[in-house]
Amino acid sequence: MKIGFCVVNYSEKPLEEVVKLAADNGYDCVELPAYVGNGQVDVEDILKNHKAGEVKKMVESYGMTIASLSNHADSPLIMGPYSDGTVSSCKGTREEKIQFGTESMIRSAQLAAELGVPAVVAFSGMENYGHINDWPEPNGWKYEEEQFAEKWGRVFDKYKEYGVKVAFEPHPNNVVYDTQSALRLLEVVDHHPSFAINLDPANILFSGVNIQTFVDELRGRIVLVHAKDCEIVYHNLAKGGLNMYMQDGWGRLDRSFRFRIPGWGDVDWKRLISELFITGYDGVFNYEHEDVIMSRADGVKKTIEFLRPLMIEAPYEGRNDALFTK
Repeated sequence: MKIGFCVVNYSEKPLEEVVKLAADNGYDCVELPAYVGNGQVDVEDILKNHKAGEVKKMVESYGMTIASLSNHADSPLIMGPYSDGTVSSCKGTREEKIQFGTESMIRSAQLAAELGVPAVVAFSGMENYGHINDWPEPNGWKYEEEQFAEKWGRVFDKYKEYGVKVAFEPHPNNVVYDTQSALRLLEVVDHHPSFAINLDPANILFSGVNIQTFVDELRGRIVLVHAKDCEIVYHNLAKGGLNMYMQDGWGRLDRSFRFRIPGWGDVDWKRLISELFITGYDGVFNYEHEDVIMSRADGVKKTIEFLRPLMIEAPYEGRNDALFTK
């Protein structure tokens, strides 16, 4: 097991500066952004000018490896929503946005293959999140399933060519958002080998889903984990439940949940890590800072100090004696 660092934690800094910061603080690897206009990794330029080797060499010069790429901003455009309020830099028509998101994800696969990176983290998107309910559109979910199979199916096939996986991060406002939706959409695409999961336990927790159950049900598909915690603010639950978003401020006092650094929320990390390990996961935990209470500098130090002792180095080797033969 390794502890990684999402370089977008310091999106305002140059890539190499963040890689050095992560290395200096004891992290093992990094997750690099791949969406258009991220300011740190210009995917088009790297591919066009054959610079992947330079990027890999720079990261390795700090004793680090590249664990994954992430394309959170452009990937949702494949399924929607298609409003101009989305965070992607594409502000065109519906068709232009679908093409933009698809091409951005495919370029990400190309770069991942050249870097020797196994997966690209993505949001699945969803044209109308209201379709998770059968009212007022009884066939809304069926429509989303059809769109998923058509649009993401093409992307999966390209990823298979490159030997890379799409690691969906389950999240509300996406068609892949919990255990049941992930399992159902696997069926919809005939369990395509390119369909994988980036487990963000904070997103799972604030959705009201049991994290260990998710791990058990999606075992074998989880290829990455985000090291992010979630604090359930129990005294505020009666005001709006777990999905009380309150868009005007992540740090406001009356929210029902808050994203935190690992160890400062309600994720049981020992249980989670144990469940992941026993189901075959021994990969990377990429620290993602979305804690609006403490500084990123606090998070950098406290996260590595908290997680390092919890990393399992080897599986149980067995005993065979009079007291225990397992």
